[in-house]
Amino acid sequence: MSSKSVWSVSNIRRVVVTGMAAVLVGAAAVGCTLERGDAAESGESEIVQDTPATISVKDGSEDVEPGIPVTVNTPAGLDTVTMTNESGKEVEATFNEDRTEWTTTEPLGYGKTYTVKAMTKLGTASIATFTTVSPRLQLAASISPTQGSEVGVAQAIAFYLDVSPEDRQAVQDAITIETSNNTLGAFYWVESNQLIWRPKEYWTPGTEVTVKADLYGKDFGNGIYGQQDSETNFTIGEEVLTKVDNSTKTLTVYRNGEEVKSFAIALGRDNSYDTPNGTYVVGDKHDSLVMDSRTYGLSLEAGGYVTPVNYATQLSWSGIYVHSAPWATWAMGQTNVSHGCINATPADAQWYMNTVKRGDPVEIVNTKGDTLPGTDGLGYWNIDWETIKAGNADTSA
Repeated sequence: MSSKSVWSVSNIRRVVVTGMAAVLVGAAAVGCTLERGDAAESGESEIVQDTPATISVKDGSEDVEPGIPVTVNTPAGLDTVTMTNESGKEVEATFNEDRTEWTTTEPLGYGKTYTVKAMTKLGTASIATFTTVSPRLQLAASISPTQGSEVGVAQAIAFYLDVSPEDRQAVQDAITIETSNNTLGAFYWVESNQLIWRPKEYWTPGTEVTVKADLYGKDFGNGIYGQQDSETNFTIGEEVLTKVDNSTKTLTVYRNGEEVKSFAIALGRDNSYDTPNGTYVVGDKHDSLVMDSRTYGLSLEAGGYVTPVNYATQLSWSGIYVHSAPWATWAMGQTNVSHGCINATPADAQWYMNTVKRGDPVEIVNTKGDTLPGTDGLGYWNIDWETIKAGNADTSA
């Protein structure tokens, strides 16, 4: 009887202890629930610890590229951020929506010292002072076609640089080209300071093109940095194609595939000044022009000339034009008499100049000359697409 009573008391004690533990656990659980409830009522879902702001440029940095935006960020949120140069001018910048990030919105200057001061919402300060690079040379670019122009279907986009860059790829990377119909094209360096972007095939009439060269602040190698940004936009006009056939000594103009006019011409003298074959592109147009062979390396003593002409339409950088040649009307359609230009009557030369536009293609066939070099400023269609597509940004290639 006694042993039974001891067993019963022992069991009762275990129950009591277990019950007390349950009460303590329950009390702890109730306490946690109250804390979460208080946080919810105060509008805070979690406690945010203060974190010093991170400045994207390290304190004491030198030769910083001014074209790269400076940022400041912290999950704790930013109260104030200022960035000033050595003269005290504040750099323009903006915060994101929740003020966890601050970003500069204007490019920095070359050879300047800047100080960034940031304060978090919880009162922690950060500071960094740095200097931007001082370029050895600054590179600027002009772009063709000009802003708002309408050009022909053979027009390449040309970038003329006042300094030859060390890093050609960096220049290409700084350029964006947008077309209204996703025209396929590629970059190609015609000279060390001349870059073109040429379509695979002639443009589709009506194509709208926007070009941006974001050069400022970019590093183009060997101490060369961009001087300023450039941009242009243009539209492709209707297709106006010229075909010059030496076998018939005629020049024929087609508009959108339909023949418009054909007239007799004379080309470069056979076996001495043969006009090159190939595809040319219409360039500048002049009501009057003095043609001087010395500018193309042909001296007067070697048979050169200094001749004023009218109604001159440029086809190449090497001096080939369609122009008025009243002294050669007897030869037109019969024989070649020029130094390489396409001679026409005054009326035909004037009509032609007024009919074609910059960027229209001119295809010359059946002469005894070679092919116009692709590196002649308006001869780029004589470079095959595979070569253009491969590019030549790598100067070691």
